[in-house]
Amino acid sequence: MLHQFIHWLGHTAASQFIQRVFWIIPVVQIVHILAISVVVSSMAMFNLRLLGLAARRNSIASLARRFMPWLWVALLVLLVSGSILIVGEPQRSLDNAVFKLKMALVATAIIITAVFQVVLRRDLAAGAADLRPHHARTAKLTGGISLLLWLGIVACGRLIAYV
Repeated sequence: MLHQFIHWLGHTAASQFIQRVFWIIPVVQIVHILAISVVVSSMAMFNLRLLGLAARRNSIASLARRFMPWLWVALLVLLVSGSILIVGEPQRSLDNAVFKLKMALVATAIIITAVFQVVLRRDLAAGAADLRPHHARTAKLTGGISLLLWLGIVACGRLIAYV
């Protein structure tokens, strides 16, 4: 069934157009890579702060206000650019085990980040100036797991072409 979908998608007008216009895939890949760099750098700085390894003078809340908007916008750019790449070359990714792993890691990282933001917002809404102290251990665990997830996502992204 997946192979039928890949075959169908690869023969749609949109896919044929993307495949015919020689510059679309390279330009979209550039945009995709730039958006990945925004996501990874934003999450690296934020997660290193959660781990207590960087920007300790800044509150977690201030770094969330600084980096999370960049993350969410860049993720939207990745969604659009990634969709174009999939439509243009469905056989390259949809039947690739590394691509499937990458998507699972992305979904997990997004869920963890969104849940952490909800916790932070609740702490701030309850009158705390920053993340409440009893969430410190959870913050470190979240930062470590998130950092590993984003590194795994980048590694999988590179490996897709070789699997």
